[in-house]
Amino acid sequence: MRTFDMTPLFRNSVGFDRMARLLDGVAGDQVPTYPPYNIERVGEEAYRITMAVAGFGEADIDVQVKENQLTITGRVEKSEDEAKDKQFLHRGIAERAFERRFNLADHIKVAGADLVNGLLHVDLVREVPEAMKPRTIAINNTVKALSDKAA
Repeated sequence: MRTFDMTPLFRNSVGFDRMARLLDGVAGDQVPTYPPYNIERVGEEAYRITMAVAGFGEADIDVQVKENQLTITGRVEKSEDEAKDKQFLHRGIAERAFERRFNLADHIKVAGADLVNGLLHVDLVREVPEAMKPRTIAINNTVKALSDKAA
């Protein structure tokens, strides 16, 4: 029987983990991504995207949310004089421009973003409105018992 690997569908999605739990242990394709990132669940209703952005400062990174899509863009602006002055013997830190998009499930909100030690942390929270949360309905015992009548 053939199995289908759906892991790549969840690679750029956050908050769809109820369906993704079915895919635990399924190895996805190992396509290198730039910049590398992690998506982790840090609480019952909280997630964190951590992205390695060595060489980028706060002014070089833009984080935007539009219609359930989180877009993280990085561009390093260098003057021509800086580029001419540097002569690399080995260049392992790319500092190339990037744009990474993540699809967010309904009711996932961006709580904040921090840049610490070359890692960009974007915190996400699931905020389900009260009207959509499950609620318990009380059962009333107002039905009267049938009396024993002969037919």
